[in-house]
Amino acid sequence: MKKINWKTLIISFVIVYLVAATGSIFTSQNVNTDWYQTIKPSITPPNWVFPVVWNFLFFLIAVSLFLSWISAKNKLSKIKIGIAFGTNFLLNIIWSFLYFGLKNPLYAFFDLILLWLSIAGMIYITRKVNKKAAWLLVPYFLWVSFAGILNYLSIL
Repeated sequence: MKKINWKTLIISFVIVYLVAATGSIFTSQNVNTDWYQTIKPSITPPNWVFPVVWNFLFFLIAVSLFLSWISAKNKLSKIKIGIAFGTNFLLNIIWSFLYFGLKNPLYAFFDLILLWLSIAGMIYITRKVNKKAAWLLVPYFLWVSFAGILNYLSIL
């Protein structure tokens, strides 16, 4: 049995949950506003579902980042992982800013397309170094696919 690299594990969780906290700055103050209630599609789950799902997804993302990082055999692989996750994290925060901060679902939808593609890229890159890490990202991919439908319906 391998010894756990606690420093890398903790750093992975800190990075991922800093992304989550940054995005929630824009989201939390706007989910109960009249603006959101008027554009929210009828298929939108209750508000309490989102923090539960996102916390679970961020947990999986952090574990995926950890497994990918410790499995990378060379510097180039680590650079690819860093770019893939970093790009995704930035796009995730930007979506929250565009949708809830600027209240612009159309721009947020364009960002979401890039976010969705970045998740596909993360799965592709992590699969090369650790298949478990790639599989951990599949629920994130599926949830963002559903979020894309909600985002699109809120534009109509």
